[in-house]
Amino acid sequence: MKIAFIGLGNMGGGMAANLLKAGHGVRAFDLSEEALATAKANGCETFTSASRACQGVDAVVSMLPNGEVVKSVYTGDVIGEAPEGAVFLDCSTIDVATAREVAEVAEAAGYAMVDAPVSGGIAAAVAGTLTFMVGGSENAFSKAEPVLQDMGKAVIHAGQAGNGQAAKICNNMLLGTHMVGTCEAFILAQSLGLDPQLFYDISSVSSGQCWSMTSYCPLPGVGPKSPADNDYRGGFATGLMLKDLKLAMEAAQKAGVDTPMGSRTRELYEAFDSAGNGGRDFSAIIQTLKQG
Repeated sequence: MKIAFIGLGNMGGGMAANLLKAGHGVRAFDLSEEALATAKANGCETFTSASRACQGVDAVVSMLPNGEVVKSVYTGDVIGEAPEGAVFLDCSTIDVATAREVAEVAEAAGYAMVDAPVSGGIAAAVAGTLTFMVGGSENAFSKAEPVLQDMGKAVIHAGQAGNGQAAKICNNMLLGTHMVGTCEAFILAQSLGLDPQLFYDISSVSSGQCWSMTSYCPLPGVGPKSPADNDYRGGFATGLMLKDLKLAMEAAQKAGVDTPMGSRTRELYEAFDSAGNGGRDFSAIIQTLKQG
């Protein structure tokens, strides 16, 4: 297939490279000259505008920072430039309402579109082991699935347009609350004189077990290797976790759903981000909780 890829940052760059490895022709665009140079070195054909990159393609994949940018790019540069019948795959994490609005506009113009936010982080983007949560019609999903499979290990259809975004923000609200709870448990265990590794050995096979404990431990030297073992560099940035928590809280407010744990988790990450930690892995919040 000939695929346009728009947005070649930490996630998009690795995803585009995996499409190349799968044998697709990739037409790349990003505002960053450095990102374009890397994409070109990897074998992508690069362009100076999103609209030019979309000409003559079978599919358009995007990984963009927010809903406003997604809407602007698709309505201003993609719809009407890509051939009618092409499938659009927006892998950004954005609000549900915008995802549904853009999909409606795209479908009215003769395109199939899915929202397909990802789970797995930078390492999974590079390795091609992402999980995609996909919202869209059965027809759109069937067209998008082969492309997504070339970038991930799991592709799950979550239902109508916007449902991929709903799954992503709910999942990450749960992840954020789990991480804060895991950090608090380790701090309390240490304060009570329990060795962190011993607590891990117990909790990881007990009812307190969760992904933040067994796969992404916030303490260095405990459990499998995680960003904590690299001074909290790499992984999933605090700023991105905060973005997802804000999206979740906005969605909860619109839906009239009370989420006290999610709200408190957002407050904690807002304070952590405001203290200059936006670029650090979200598990680094354990250091602030220790101080508190």
